[in-house]
Amino acid sequence: MQTYPTGYAESHRIAEQIFREILPRHGMAVREEQIALCHEVLDTLYNKEISLCEAGVGIGKTLAYLVACILWQMHRPSQLKMPVAISTSSVALQDAILNEYLPDLSAVLLAEGIITAPITAVVRKGKERFVCDARLAERQAKAISKGSRQKGSLRMAENVLDLDRIPGLSRYDRCRICVPQSCPRDCFLRLDCRYQQYLRDSMKPDIQICNHNYLLANASHRLEERPLLLRQYQALVVDEAHKLPDAARQMYTETLSAQDMDDLCSLLQQAHFKGLSKRLRTVFLTLSISCAPSFAMPKRKISIPFSLTPFRQAAIADSINLLQYIGSQPDMPYYLQYRLAEAESLLRLFLLDVPTRILYLEFSADGQLTFCAASNRVPQLLRSALWNTREPTILTSGTLTAAGDFDHTEQLLGLAAYAPLRHFRAESPFNYRKKCLLYIPARRAAAVPENQYLADQIVRLTVACHGHALVLFTSYRQMRNVYDALGGRLTFPVFQAGRGQNRSIQQFKQSGNGVLFAAGSCWEGIDFPGDMVSLLIIAKLPFPIPDPVSNYERQQYPNLRDYINAEVIPEMQKKLRQGFGRAIRTEQDSCVVAILDERAGIGGKYHDAALAALPSCPTTEKIEDVQQFIREQKRP
Repeated sequence: MQTYPTGYAESHRIAEQIFREILPRHGMAVREEQIALCHEVLDTLYNKEISLCEAGVGIGKTLAYLVACILWQMHRPSQLKMPVAISTSSVALQDAILNEYLPDLSAVLLAEGIITAPITAVVRKGKERFVCDARLAERQAKAISKGSRQKGSLRMAENVLDLDRIPGLSRYDRCRICVPQSCPRDCFLRLDCRYQQYLRDSMKPDIQICNHNYLLANASHRLEERPLLLRQYQALVVDEAHKLPDAARQMYTETLSAQDMDDLCSLLQQAHFKGLSKRLRTVFLTLSISCAPSFAMPKRKISIPFSLTPFRQAAIADSINLLQYIGSQPDMPYYLQYRLAEAESLLRLFLLDVPTRILYLEFSADGQLTFCAASNRVPQLLRSALWNTREPTILTSGTLTAAGDFDHTEQLLGLAAYAPLRHFRAESPFNYRKKCLLYIPARRAAAVPENQYLADQIVRLTVACHGHALVLFTSYRQMRNVYDALGGRLTFPVFQAGRGQNRSIQQFKQSGNGVLFAAGSCWEGIDFPGDMVSLLIIAKLPFPIPDPVSNYERQQYPNLRDYINAEVIPEMQKKLRQGFGRAIRTEQDSCVVAILDERAGIGGKYHDAALAALPSCPTTEKIEDVQQFIREQKRP
């Protein structure tokens, strides 16, 4: 006879009650997929396993796993209770969990007698995101000539600890008043420090929320037996889990930028090592010159594989020798010794043929150099950092599969050989067959330039749909070029969302029938519900951009075809589904989705791969069908 852990059956029973009776009384619809996901999370927690949970748009996955975690914690023996950690990629989701989901859920469960005390939670993030009271006082004393807005931001920092909550704070001031990497032990404000109080308070809540980078940093601290950043947790939820491999690549890539070099020289000068600072600047300048590319630099960020020439070898050796010499000075402060040793260690990798590193040079749009040493063992490092701890873990996202298969995600996350590994997949409850039309036009005439073709299609489609359009690009450059090719032919308000330009997005939302050109982060994580977006245009299939890391991965396959099938197509499919998810956000929404990339068209090289990534819905290549669909769906 099978036995279940304490509280197992009761947790499942209460979950049914919450989703089928309690939440509907508070205006929420019953969603079978959401209930199934909650049961899956409960099973994973009680069995102490790892589960990959793909939840389509509209399921309500956040509420599903929050209810499961609360019920599981509620039935844990008091002596075993520890926090649940929730890791996300976006600040928006962290804020929503802390300020919307949990307060609302806590109020409902308290009113219904399910819980007896409010649910407590805290967002954990790096110390550089908080105000240092001592540095703030010092900065305010020097900011006599600053404008009223900047002074106002500094005054606000006296009462607001979180730098992300202070509007109008310049990047310069932010760097000058944030908590430093190491606090001086003799700080005169130590006993009254708001940041230290925040650290003490953050140890208490039931739920610890952080981003993926902070989670990985905490794991590194645990492996290195350093003090943990997060309170010891008993279960982990990784939301937006499709972004965890990117965060891991960033975490496990060591860098030394031109700005780092300049900062190091400035710190030496401030510590009264002016002669050594000057010598180091000269050596770093020679190093930068040795790494300058032999071709004209484009006005965008680029990465190139590193090769060791005699000039570079000599310049790196000189830099290492001088860094060692400066660090050995008897009166060198500890924090500078640490920074010098970091730079020396990174540069030493570029002299040695280290088999676990992918070495490359990155140049910013203005030509600033960064040395990059990426690990080629990210999946293994993830497994060691997160999965070998054997805490129950739920990894969830709307895009964990490629064409319904979890294999690619398992490989990226270091879970390919992990056992037992659970899988859960729930399609979106939205009726795409009725509410969505996929438009893939016939192939363009060879004589028509690509950007002109895209502009012509955008004009035809936006006229047919009366505006209300989101146009997604894979390149900011192409976005601008197509915008220029429109030549003012659109009669609707047109907005371009450049990097970090949230104002354009807000203007589009308020326009009523505007057209938004966007790229980058607009492929995911932004809601355009209702008739705001009745037309989603995907200009190009979102294939990953080649870089030195992907070039290394390519070399691990016997031929290009195998590499494309195993790595490139699955990445494209997941990104395409993320973009497609901007189309329909509620049960009432309807939308035309247009894919203008010829490779996705009938007979195109990636036609089958593109269709396999998307929900089943009617497809057409006729603009008349688009017009008819809009008339039927949008009529009063």
